[in-house]
Amino acid sequence: MKERHDTVIIGGGQAGLAMSYHLRERSREHIILERHRLAQRWRNERWDSLCFQFPNWSLQLPGYEYKAGEPDAFAHHEEVTRFIEGYAGFIEAPVRCGADVVFVDRDSSSGRFVVATRDMTLEASHVVIATGPFQRPSLPALNPSLPTDLLQLHASQYFNPEQLPKGAVLVVGTGSSGCQIAEELYRHGRTVYLSVGRHRRAPRRYRGRDLLSWLFAMGRFDTAVDSLPGRRIPPPLLLTGVDGGHDVDLRRFAADGVGLLGRFVGGTDSALEFGEDLEKSLADADETDAEFRRSVDAHVRMTGIPASDPDSADQPPIPITRTKPATTLNLKAAHVTSVIWCTGYKFDFDWVRLPVFDTHGAPSQQRGVTSCPGVYFLGLHWMHKFKSATLFGVGEDAAYIAEHLANAHRN
Repeated sequence: MKERHDTVIIGGGQAGLAMSYHLRERSREHIILERHRLAQRWRNERWDSLCFQFPNWSLQLPGYEYKAGEPDAFAHHEEVTRFIEGYAGFIEAPVRCGADVVFVDRDSSSGRFVVATRDMTLEASHVVIATGPFQRPSLPALNPSLPTDLLQLHASQYFNPEQLPKGAVLVVGTGSSGCQIAEELYRHGRTVYLSVGRHRRAPRRYRGRDLLSWLFAMGRFDTAVDSLPGRRIPPPLLLTGVDGGHDVDLRRFAADGVGLLGRFVGGTDSALEFGEDLEKSLADADETDAEFRRSVDAHVRMTGIPASDPDSADQPPIPITRTKPATTLNLKAAHVTSVIWCTGYKFDFDWVRLPVFDTHGAPSQQRGVTSCPGVYFLGLHWMHKFKSATLFGVGEDAAYIAEHLANAHRN
């Protein structure tokens, strides 16, 4: 006999737990199915030195805040895992771990949803897919053509410099992961090449406050994806919480000896090709830094919010001395023995047998609500706002979905 539930939440991370909180607040019966353990990616897919990239005061989920440690410090990722575990206990989440969902479908006769795991089958009136934005590692199509003796890792498989063979390292991708890994490696004495893509930067601290504090004060985290021209999501903002948090400026990396390259284009065997866009990417990041400072200064003038004077130590960007960046890298000549692909993730929804995706395989949703009544998504990057996939922001979307679900049931 199939188990029957009002709502099945798939995924036991921060999004699934926030959803559980808001369903419980509305007395809605539900269950959470988690493939592995709670906060699995925080456990097994983070490098050893990784710290939360926002201050501890921002570690919060609905009805629950981080209590241990200094509020302006940056928690180690193991602390984040414990925080999420503590939250599950605090809300008494009805989570079932080790429940690997193999498909979700709809029973045409009953109209209810069928959620099948490897060990059981459940029926539900509603399904919330909260499996997060980090699903299947995205790797370049050509990477199997690289030399067979070259160690290749996705960022989710990197843990520390000691796991890499001796030699230089090529890091491809300049989100926060790529930059933090590259910085760790060159600080450990490795020769590092970094393939740079579009990115944004801003000072870790400005006028006496952390970057996050200013983003909150100026309402940046409440920017809705629908307000962006063409719903085009901006490039990643480079952040780190390592060593108490500091600025991430790739021009400084170059001054410290990192070989900066343009966007990875392709190549075969040991000769890799890179675009001629390096200087533009760096210049665009310089402008986002300057725009942030201008915005903060204007906000202070307009609101009178307490703030120290602008940093007198600010310096213009450090120029890269070479006039034309290299567009090729011979791995053997450069003694590169490892490549770390910090190239993000793709969606992995092959197990969802419902008409809730666009032609590119991405969830087709509006603030988590799909065109298939009773099916919702939660915890995706920019699902509704800039903060939608963050610990401190996912609860707002969860509350909206819980209310939508309850209203749909009443109707």
